[in-house]
Amino acid sequence: MNAKATIVLMILPPKIMLLSLIIVPQESTHFSCHLEKPKNEAFFIRGDVIIGAVTVLHAKIHHEDVTFREKPPAAICQGEDRRSTKLSVLFPAVTNPRYKDLGRSQNSKIDFLLLITELGQEQERTDCGSRHSGSSLLVRAPLGRKDEKVREWRFHIRYYRDALAMVFAIVEINQNSQLLPNVTLGFKMYDSCVSESRALQGAMSLLWEKQESRMGNNNNNLLPSLAGIVGDAMSTLSIPIARILGLYNFPQISFGSLDPVLGDKLLFPSFLRTVPNERIQDMALSHLLNHLKWTWVGILTRDDDSGELAGQYLKKQIAQNDGCVAFLEKIHFHYSQAKIAQIVDVVTKSTVTVIVVYCEEMHLKPLLEALSAQKVTDKVWICTLSFIFTPGIFSEDAWRLFNGSIGLVLHSGNMPGFTRFLSRIHPFTNQRDIFMKIFWEKVFACKWAENGSLERTRAEDMKSGRLFCTGAEELEPLITSLFELGDMSYTFQAYSAVYAFAFALQDLFTCTERVLSSAYEACMVYKLHHLHPWKVLQHLKKVHFHTPMGEEIFFDERGEIPGKFDIMNVQIFPDKMFKLEKVGRFDAQATNGKELLLNSSAIMWSKGYNQIPHSLCSEICSPGYRKVFIEGQPTCCFHCVTCSRGEITDEHDPNVCLKCPEEKWPNKNQDQCLPRQPQFLSYEETMGAALAIAAVTFCLLTLFILVIFRKYAETPVVKANNRNLSYILLMALTLCFLSTLLFIGHPVKSTCLLRQTVFGITFSITVSCMLAKTVTVIMAFKSTKPNVLRKKLGCNVTSFIVLFCPVVQVFICVIWLASSPPFPESNMKSQSDKIVIQCNEGSPLLFYSMLGYLGVLAIVSFIVAFLARKLPNSFNEGKCITFSMFVFLSVWLSFIPAYLSAEGKYIVVVEIFAILASSAGLLSCLFFPKCYIILFQSEMNTKEYIRRKHGSNNG
Repeated sequence: MNAKATIVLMILPPKIMLLSLIIVPQESTHFSCHLEKPKNEAFFIRGDVIIGAVTVLHAKIHHEDVTFREKPPAAICQGEDRRSTKLSVLFPAVTNPRYKDLGRSQNSKIDFLLLITELGQEQERTDCGSRHSGSSLLVRAPLGRKDEKVREWRFHIRYYRDALAMVFAIVEINQNSQLLPNVTLGFKMYDSCVSESRALQGAMSLLWEKQESRMGNNNNNLLPSLAGIVGDAMSTLSIPIARILGLYNFPQISFGSLDPVLGDKLLFPSFLRTVPNERIQDMALSHLLNHLKWTWVGILTRDDDSGELAGQYLKKQIAQNDGCVAFLEKIHFHYSQAKIAQIVDVVTKSTVTVIVVYCEEMHLKPLLEALSAQKVTDKVWICTLSFIFTPGIFSEDAWRLFNGSIGLVLHSGNMPGFTRFLSRIHPFTNQRDIFMKIFWEKVFACKWAENGSLERTRAEDMKSGRLFCTGAEELEPLITSLFELGDMSYTFQAYSAVYAFAFALQDLFTCTERVLSSAYEACMVYKLHHLHPWKVLQHLKKVHFHTPMGEEIFFDERGEIPGKFDIMNVQIFPDKMFKLEKVGRFDAQATNGKELLLNSSAIMWSKGYNQIPHSLCSEICSPGYRKVFIEGQPTCCFHCVTCSRGEITDEHDPNVCLKCPEEKWPNKNQDQCLPRQPQFLSYEETMGAALAIAAVTFCLLTLFILVIFRKYAETPVVKANNRNLSYILLMALTLCFLSTLLFIGHPVKSTCLLRQTVFGITFSITVSCMLAKTVTVIMAFKSTKPNVLRKKLGCNVTSFIVLFCPVVQVFICVIWLASSPPFPESNMKSQSDKIVIQCNEGSPLLFYSMLGYLGVLAIVSFIVAFLARKLPNSFNEGKCITFSMFVFLSVWLSFIPAYLSAEGKYIVVVEIFAILASSAGLLSCLFFPKCYIILFQSEMNTKEYIRRKHGSNNG
């Protein structure tokens, strides 16, 4: 072949060195060397169509030191025979957009796979780089780093279970006459060994065989076609594979890669997965944390770009639900002890109870071992999908730290017959499974005397008394615990991936010709040997099927299945047994509010927690308090301060307090506004009833005195000081007592108009009568001719005072009512929790004018009575009037400050008390002594007694 290959290199960060290959046809005489064909061992099952697989089985890889003096030995997985594995050249992915369409054009005669074939011939060990007539350059680009070595983890049974599930699916499909009739599925699997380099080697081996089949390089032109590749289980391993396969629309289905970037169909057009992406997982985690009221959490992520993005996205999701992240630390199994110690210090000093683990279990192991050494047992671990709960890689103390933890696992369907299938595997009957003997050695802690491709038994193993494997060991009793059948996540997804290929092939191989006819057979043969990957991919995107147990499988526009997760609780028992208890589920497609279902009572927490643990930076503020954030701290850290008077806690925003509407007031807890109760002095309450009873009692007493005075109207005591004035005074006092009843009860317009005016007019009559009585006494005893004065002045002056003084008060009240009358109102300011129903006095000036006029009358009466106090006792009421007016003035002077300081209904109480007290003072001081004489000292109520007393006074 006269062609020349020119290779243009492009180095791309961060972890993987990728090569972009451009083929330019040129004239050349020969090739002096070729790329070496990958020679990894594989688990192979023959069939008409092969489903390839690249997945993790070993978790440890070993790289020999490169001396640059000889061909570097191949990197090997733990458990492989070094003699059987050669170093292979790593083929990079073409990621530069310039070369994105390389090899896709139908008119292009240069195919990337053809290039691999041309460059893949066995290279000469020493001649590579010898004379060329053209330009050719080979570059080794090690995508896996030398520090990929893991010190302790080896063959992983949990991952091996996933591989066996794919084999089980192949067996089921081949036995199913309804699915792919007359077509036998084959299987070829490579171990990626948690290494990007090994993952690419496995994928390239499958592609190489595909190219050999297409070109017929070995004499058999009927090599089975490769339908596609299942794998890898990890995003970091799937991405480099997907970059290469995507160039040619070669279908790839991963059963464990969660990185959201793989959903980008521009970058990874041929990638599909039977798992949802991590963003759906973040949504589930956010719902779970919010449901359990965990607002203060820590996050541990894998130290790579994917882990960084996942941690930041989860942090954002938590913040949207008012949560906070105390720390976000990166972890990796490569970290030094000093770096691990720093992370341990962060975890132990943090107040968080809940830690979200966003990485694979192997990365958490060093940290967990260090935490167990420090007896850190008060943490609840929330593990994501990438984490597999398997005790095999942890020490016993470290594993017990997971007790009570919660994990998200993929929703798994049933695989009937899988347990029976596992119980029947055996190295003697499954000789094509190159991993079976490794598995057997790990399970039964023995060594095969001659292990073929396995590592030879070491002398130190023999010295330690380690047993040889015989094949007679019984596997069946160990199946359930060994393969951890309680959690079938990822295993069911691997099983479903194989079925997806089968249903896609079923659609692709459909022939319209009659079954078993020659035309049908010709159709099938043609389709089998013209099986193009891009056709398989087209049908894969459209598959919509049910597994044998009815689980629905289909891919969305991003090549993902709908997000469904089971929520598991790790329960570790004292006898070292453990189980994963399903306690809930999350369905991203459920109706709003029903995505998460969680049975919290079924969760068994770690010791020390009898109920759901709290993970809060600050306790939730009680009702009536609001948050005050601490400067420099996350929003979950705050102080609680009381809401101001009249405010309640805002249930939607605890950072602020809301003021209640004017007609409402907070309850005792200050968490809701209640209608403010109306307040007024009512007859139903004790104080109102007592004042009403007092008013009626004094009214009846006054009427009783009036009756006594009418009965004894002709006696000297009654006639002594103008009995008609006494009658008027008693009637006025009766009205004063009754006027207080207008102040009790719900204020209405009529009562507001009457209460103050009736009180003012009746009191002006009362005080006028007191003044008239005093003036009458003075004029009578200061005159030298009392009989003449009595006749001329007595009646006229008395009548004038009694009529004129109240008329002035009436005039004031009329002006008041006409200009600015009182009216009922609801006072919402005087008392915070009550609405005071009161009478607004209208014009304060006229109201106080009325009271001032009463005060003037009372003062004048007091002065006049004080001047008349020394007149003869037999006819003089001056002392009694003086004292009664003193009581009257004292009461009303005390009323002023009390009235101004009182609030609500107590304003009315003060005024009623003042009216009753002043009226009772006048009644008692002026009339009780006379009634006593009339009723109990009748001998003093005679003309003879008065003459004798008058005579003795004159003598």
